[in-house]
Amino acid sequence: MQAHEVWSRLIAVREQAPLIHNITNFVVMNNTANALLAIGASPAMIHSTDEVEDFVAVSKALVVNIGTLYSDQVAAYKLAAAQAKRLGVPWVFDPVGAGATPYRRVVAASLLRLQPSVIRGNGSEILTLAQQSGAGRGVDSLHGSEAALEGAHRLAREGSAVVAITGAVDYVTDGERVTELHNGHPLMARVTGLGCSATAVIGAFLAVEPDAFAATVAALAVFSVAGEVAAGWAAGPGSLQVALLDALYTLDEATLADRLKVKARSEPLLKC
Repeated sequence: MQAHEVWSRLIAVREQAPLIHNITNFVVMNNTANALLAIGASPAMIHSTDEVEDFVAVSKALVVNIGTLYSDQVAAYKLAAAQAKRLGVPWVFDPVGAGATPYRRVVAASLLRLQPSVIRGNGSEILTLAQQSGAGRGVDSLHGSEAALEGAHRLAREGSAVVAITGAVDYVTDGERVTELHNGHPLMARVTGLGCSATAVIGAFLAVEPDAFAATVAALAVFSVAGEVAAGWAAGPGSLQVALLDALYTLDEATLADRLKVKARSEPLLKC
């Protein structure tokens, strides 16, 4: 994907201001909402089982994040995701800490059966979903993003979903194609919930781009370039949070074209 293709999709988000329904974790709710506002989308944090189905019906995309899951919220996830599937609303699954406990693995598996359009996680989370490993330490990844590539490939093919693995290098695959993104900055790992914000941004791009693979690549390109810019302004993790919002809001085509490092991966993923 070229910079001008990423830019055209960001412009679509800014012009259309799509309503993005988030059922997300309490730690990142404010950050996620502000990231969506900064790129031009309209966030809604609707968690109650009494209204999630109705709200999915008026939203352009759904984001489900299991970071602070509990029984009532799990019920809301399932109602909302099932409604999204019925209505053809794209939805993104963020399996935060999926390998940390048996309960999380069961919940994650049940949500996979509801066929998300996109799955975004770190290496350990994607490996857990691909049933290669139950290893995990809370939300921290014990595996690099590249270590999860084969698992992501199988997960994408079996679930007909786009899978994004984020880390030092981000990878996006639909089971056939793979794109690598080499932007971002190590300081981003020192701020809680930036991966969750990236997931929400993917939701915004899915709302304006029907090709889930293209939407995911474009969203991560914008987010990682903005993170790189923000790290250049910030003195540390605290100021990075604010700087990232400003970078998302002010990102222009020239900066994107100058900084974007994205390429298609040509070699096969699966070993013969």
